[in-house]
Amino acid sequence: MASLNPALVPLSLYIHMPWCVRKCPYCDFNSHAVPDGKLALALEQTYLQALVEDFKTQVEFAQGRSIHSVFIGGGTPSLISAKGYVWLFSQLKNILSFEENCEITLEANPGTVEHDPFAEYLQAGINRLSIGVQSFNAEHLKRLGRIHSNHDAIYAIQHAKQAGFERINVDLMHGLPEQTLEQALHDLKLAVENGATHISWYQLTIEPNTVFFRAQPILPVEDVLEQIQEQGEAYLKANGFINYEVSAWRKEQPSAHNMNYWQFGDYLAIGAGAHGKVTKPDAVYRFQKTRLPKDYLAKTPAEHLHLQAVESKDMPFEFMMNALRLNDGVPARFYTQRTGQPLSDLDELLSSLRKRNLLVSDENRIACTEQGHIFLNSVLEEFL
Repeated sequence: MASLNPALVPLSLYIHMPWCVRKCPYCDFNSHAVPDGKLALALEQTYLQALVEDFKTQVEFAQGRSIHSVFIGGGTPSLISAKGYVWLFSQLKNILSFEENCEITLEANPGTVEHDPFAEYLQAGINRLSIGVQSFNAEHLKRLGRIHSNHDAIYAIQHAKQAGFERINVDLMHGLPEQTLEQALHDLKLAVENGATHISWYQLTIEPNTVFFRAQPILPVEDVLEQIQEQGEAYLKANGFINYEVSAWRKEQPSAHNMNYWQFGDYLAIGAGAHGKVTKPDAVYRFQKTRLPKDYLAKTPAEHLHLQAVESKDMPFEFMMNALRLNDGVPARFYTQRTGQPLSDLDELLSSLRKRNLLVSDENRIACTEQGHIFLNSVLEEFL
């Protein structure tokens, strides 16, 4: 592997807030229900302090870079107060600089238990919201274990706009238990008509270690799933949304943070269960933090920072698994810059995929064709 130059790789920050009001039956994320649906102030303060100490142990990985974007995921990050975020950002920026106009996204649930009004999160420095709606249908929300109503979801989007947020992502799932084509399209319609500027629209998958895995619900048949996908895409395109990644649709600029993931950029990671990726001159490394909040808080930050180098043989798959999700692919130079391997090592495989009309690749760009996106999993298997 050639020597890598971290300066050529953007650096983001992922912050994990591990608590939620109630665990949803489809959810396999690292989230833990809080008693009475509220996070105690003492626990909030203890956790935020731990995040700062965690961040300090990762400064060496910046290697001269500033933070390009921040994503606060969970759990339900809006259980943390706006005041808490003001303090957190001030501490983090004292440790490592943030780029000017750094995109800072907060995941929020539209339930009635939001900690503070959206305007206060905006004032705290958060400039993009990702609202976990999943569905506007009352019956589907109940089946999914969501704590909000369809009215809560509509109000949340409208309230975020009124508060001054110009960038509002709405998370929506389709292929829900016993969902019809009409219901799936109506969910999209309500997101669009109420002001979403970005929509993450993805099919429900049943993951191990979830309630749905243990007691599987009845999902729509394949024909219905295909109709939902086809007509949903047509509706979004007709309403001015651009599909720039497998499940991401935008009316505004792409999510800077997610683009950095997909382009094989670097990201520091703080919080219980958070995953990070960093480039050093000798290799690309991944790491993951202790999952349980109580264990995370009990350890010193250095105790749960264990770097694992990505093996040279795994690098093509690791890179392509992200890059080929983007409709426009990535600049070809990113492959060598971000893996340390010459793209010419893949000449034979890339040629084969081009001949089968699955891939476009030249000295400028690597991307899946429309056909390649349909068979994306099969394309990716070629790089294993």
